[in-house]
Amino acid sequence: MRHRKFGRTGFTTTDIGFGAWQIGGAWGDVSEADGRAALNAALDAGMSFIDTADVYGDGRSEKIIADVLKDRGGQRPMVATKAGRRLSPHVADGYTRENLEGFIDRSLKNLGVERLDLVQLHCPPTEVYYRPEVFHALEEIKAAGKIANYGVSVEKVEEALKAIEYPGVVSVQIIYNMFRQRPAQLFFKEAARRQVAVIARVPLASGLLSGKITRDTAFAADDHRNFNRQGDAFDVGETFAGVPFETGLKAVEEIRALVPAGTAMAAFALRWILMADAVSVVIPGARNAAQAEANARAASLPALSEDVMEATREVYYRLVAPHVHDRW
Repeated sequence: MRHRKFGRTGFTTTDIGFGAWQIGGAWGDVSEADGRAALNAALDAGMSFIDTADVYGDGRSEKIIADVLKDRGGQRPMVATKAGRRLSPHVADGYTRENLEGFIDRSLKNLGVERLDLVQLHCPPTEVYYRPEVFHALEEIKAAGKIANYGVSVEKVEEALKAIEYPGVVSVQIIYNMFRQRPAQLFFKEAARRQVAVIARVPLASGLLSGKITRDTAFAADDHRNFNRQGDAFDVGETFAGVPFETGLKAVEEIRALVPAGTAMAAFALRWILMADAVSVVIPGARNAAQAEANARAASLPALSEDVMEATREVYYRLVAPHVHDRW
């Protein structure tokens, strides 16, 4: 895998990292053994960035990461976690220093460290980005030595652009894939100008861009691709990137024709994301070791041609953009 600078933090990460949502929960039955195997396979492949959150399995994901890294020893990868979604109700007024520090203390314990590499506000209400006191609180927690850096995980481009106005924000995690192309317009340029790291999440549109999902695919009751298709549990943009299921399947079939022979569609989708220089790391998830290994191999694919990139843009604007472009 290749390495990229993680903004202005001084960290350098592999361009493909490990998204640890699946090993926490909300993706059907993923055993702890499979979760450990997936993470170990990712690290064996050289991945040096792990993304998790305190609500993934109510801390399960963080604890698995801590145990695996302790067992392996040696040089640690960069571990990013998130805070804020434990609030109930999840409202802007809950983003106080007291609450944030409490969440951070819990993550410190779960991850078994004295300082978090990176903590990200976990898709807070839009109003939070217009409250300077929230970011001042993060500065104070950083000064206290509990976090090395802080950033945000956002739903909307608007939120990303507002967040990077705060000088302490070093990273933005945002949905970016062939079904969510809007960040490449203005946001990527501004992030690069300000040396803000970009973490691309939901790279496979919840599996749609793997090319393996069909109309007959059944999802478990505890899989968000079953229970959150209409946004009943959290932002609908997190499930299939917000694209209506049937529309997504149609777009996938058109994109499939662009994938080189012998290349997995999931790998093609990851390589597409890495064509953007502004992206610091992309964080596909993995339910098992084989998926983690396949994700790592995507980094070695050759660059995509401009003709292929233009063809994916045409599919996006014709089929997908009417559903997502102006919403997120």
